[in-house]
Amino acid sequence: MSPLEPQLHSTNTAISLTAAINTWFESQGWVPFPFQKQVWQAMGKGQWGLLHASTGRGKTLATWFGALKHLEKLSLPNQKTGLKILWITPMRALAADTTTTLQKTAQTFLPDWRIEMRTGDTSAAERAKQSKSLPDVLVTTPESLSLLLTQKDAHLRLGKVQVLVIDEWHELIGSKRGVQLQLAVARLARWQPSLICWGMSATLGNLDQALQTLCLVHTPAEKTRLVSDTQQKTVQIYTLLPKNIDRFPWAGHLGLSLAPAVARALKASSSTLIFVNTRSQAERWYQALLEAAPELAGDLALHHGSLDPDVRRWVEQSLKEGSLKAVVCTSSLDLGVDFLPVDRVLQIGSAKGVARLLQRAGRSGHAPGRVSHITLVPTNSLEILEAVAVQDAVQAREVECRHGPQAPIDVLVQHLVTIAIGGGFIAQDLFEEVRSTHAYRALTPEAWQWALDFVRHGGTALAAYPDYQRVAPDQEGVWRATNATMIRRHRMSVGTIVSDAMMQVRYWSSRGGGARIGQVEESFVTRLKKGDCFFLQAAFWSWSASMK
Repeated sequence: MSPLEPQLHSTNTAISLTAAINTWFESQGWVPFPFQKQVWQAMGKGQWGLLHASTGRGKTLATWFGALKHLEKLSLPNQKTGLKILWITPMRALAADTTTTLQKTAQTFLPDWRIEMRTGDTSAAERAKQSKSLPDVLVTTPESLSLLLTQKDAHLRLGKVQVLVIDEWHELIGSKRGVQLQLAVARLARWQPSLICWGMSATLGNLDQALQTLCLVHTPAEKTRLVSDTQQKTVQIYTLLPKNIDRFPWAGHLGLSLAPAVARALKASSSTLIFVNTRSQAERWYQALLEAAPELAGDLALHHGSLDPDVRRWVEQSLKEGSLKAVVCTSSLDLGVDFLPVDRVLQIGSAKGVARLLQRAGRSGHAPGRVSHITLVPTNSLEILEAVAVQDAVQAREVECRHGPQAPIDVLVQHLVTIAIGGGFIAQDLFEEVRSTHAYRALTPEAWQWALDFVRHGGTALAAYPDYQRVAPDQEGVWRATNATMIRRHRMSVGTIVSDAMMQVRYWSSRGGGARIGQVEESFVTRLKKGDCFFLQAAFWSWSASMK
């Protein structure tokens, strides 16, 4: 055992967790950054807050160790108190990466702790195990948290959470997913008044408002803290231009004419992420690069949300090990994931914003002191102009502001049903709880009553339809959901991400079925005819009429 390796035991002679963390930093040859110390101090005081720092600067370690220091003051690290820390991420790949990071450090400080992940990729067996006993730390998504809130014993299972960490807050704040998360935070804070909540972000323009949106409206100013890293990450931006600009299209197109140039650019780097904006574009570009440079076969991979989870995990692990030359990917890999071997990023087409461009650029050189390199690949002439504008904005440090939706009724209605399934609610108590969130701080009693009427019988317009009679108060005034069919249907559709119904695709041959390939939209399947072909998981598939 290394003399610097700290050990934490539940005895009176045990080394303190704070000392163990400091010793761990020494063993790594690191010195904590000032912003990390500020986060530790603020979380130790029980403050809520927002940490803003560039990608690869150590935000995860700042909030993780801050959470442990806070628990140490509460004398909780060595107690079997169930779920203590809830870590929210907007993406499955980021959840897996975060879980691994936390597990590695906990092996040193708290080897007996269970640190697990719960997302759409989690197996049924693992979810069943967690249903019996939640771990000490759970890394999950907003949707999975809402599903946990639908369990009848949610109060017992989640009521002891002391620290809530929300990663990539900038990605959630501007959408209804962020509003859904605000409501969940209010519920957890009602169950656990000593709860503290911290958000993390790398690309936000309106930091003060982002902090206000994260915190409950009744949180005193002295109980909140905004921590910003003063060290800005260096980002080098390049542009890959076509040889003949006169024949370059003015708009539209996928940019496939530049595939040979992109293939040549890959040879200049050891590991590259090639970002595109849609899944179909990822499949097309993967094929185009193999056609332009057949020698990339075996060194080029594909990653997007429709692929089988095992395939995505293999790609992510191969990137970490540096065994892949390049990966064509969508936004499934552009948030927070640490792929240290990646030294360059290519962006095909517009990144749709300065913040997203910086996020994707940060996948390269993902470590303190390293430079991020990103090459813009315009697909039309207008995107060449956009590339110039983006470079000017990055140089001036001008990042978009993110503003959250205000009082979306559809999210509120869904939350009412969620809480009714998860143990029920008293209308007036929940009204006050909902109004404690930034999104619903101005919610009127009239709007609240409309939402109650809607979940009770569909309001004035839909009262004749039984499907809209979902929740009703019992004799004690507790609003509950009792219809098993409705409860099952609600749990299957929890969330605010709007998408088509998906169908699983499996390999099929005359000898029988085979491995799962991925999933496609049901609407896409209904339009297929016998003999139609499509790309999925970097392969060319033919559709047979007998498969319908």
